[in-house]
Amino acid sequence: MITIPAQDFDGPWKTAVEVYFKDFMRFFFPKIHEDIQWEREYTFLDKELEKIVRDAKIGKRYSDKLVKVFLKDGQETWLLIHIEIQGYRDKDFPQRMFIYYYRIFDRYDAEVVSLAVLSDDNPEYRPSRYRKSRWGWNLIFEFPIVKVLDYGKDWKALEADQNPFSIVVMAHLKARGIRDNEERKAWKIRLIRMLFARGYEREDVFDLFRFIDWLLILPEELEKVFKEELDKIVEEFEMPYFTSIERVAAKDGMQKGEIKATRENIIDILATRFQSLPEGLINRILKLEDQNLLKTLVKKAAVADSVDMFSQNMDSGFES
Repeated sequence: MITIPAQDFDGPWKTAVEVYFKDFMRFFFPKIHEDIQWEREYTFLDKELEKIVRDAKIGKRYSDKLVKVFLKDGQETWLLIHIEIQGYRDKDFPQRMFIYYYRIFDRYDAEVVSLAVLSDDNPEYRPSRYRKSRWGWNLIFEFPIVKVLDYGKDWKALEADQNPFSIVVMAHLKARGIRDNEERKAWKIRLIRMLFARGYEREDVFDLFRFIDWLLILPEELEKVFKEELDKIVEEFEMPYFTSIERVAAKDGMQKGEIKATRENIIDILATRFQSLPEGLINRILKLEDQNLLKTLVKKAAVADSVDMFSQNMDSGFES
C-alpha cells in the first residue's frame, strides 16, 4: 500500500494552477472567469505575496497564489487564490485568509478577492467566514470556497469535461481515495488513456502526464507493468512523439518537482512552528537533493522542540 502524505499534494497543485490558471478559474469559479479580460496578460505575484506575509505568525503557505488580472470593464483587480492542501481540519484557516486579505489590501490599496479551494477529504469541513464581534462592533469576512471532494459525486461529468483541470481533479481524488495498488495502477492507466483520447496539444499531454505520474505513485513491480501498458496506449493512439526518452524526462521533472516541494514543506512547517528561521538554515535545506533524507526531515520538523534541535537532527542526517 502507498499512502501519499497530505503535504505531498502541495507541489503538484501549485504547478497545475500556474500552468492552467485560466482553466483553473473556468473549472472552479466560472462566473469570475467570465468577468476576467483574458486577452490582457495576467501576472503571478508569488514573491510579492511571500514578502507580505513573511513576518506573519501564520507561517508561509507554498500553494497560495497571488494573481493580478484585468476585468472586462477595464479595472485592475487582485485575486488571492488560496489552495488549502491540508488533510485535516484547521480552525485557524478563516483567520489566515483574513490576514492575507488585509495585508495585501494594505500593501497595494487595491481590490482583493479571496478564493479558497479545499482539497482535504473531510466532507463536513467548509470554512468560508471569519467573524469577530464585541459591544456592537462586528467584523465579518466571507470568501467563496469550492470543495474538491464534491466533484467526485458526478464522475461522469468529470470524464465528459474537456477542461484540463478535470484531469487534475480526477487524479487528486483517486490519489487520496485509493489505497490498493492494483486499483491505483488501473486508474492511472485509465486517466492517461483519457488524456490521449481528448486530443490535447503535445505540451498539455506532457504536463498532465507529469501531474498524474506525480500523484499516482506505484511500487516498483507495478511501475514496470504500468510502463508496458503505457507503451500499448501510445501505439494504440499513434503517439510516436511520446517516446521512452521523453517519458523518462517527464519522470525526472516530476522527481525534481517533488524534491523542490519537499524542501518547501520543511521550511513551511518550521516557519509555522517557530515563526523565524536563520537564513543559513533555509539555504542548507534548499540545497538538499536526497529525497529520502528530505522525507525524514519533514517528520523531524514536525516534532522538533526548537530550531536548534532540528538543525542538530539535520546534521545527524548528513552524517548518516
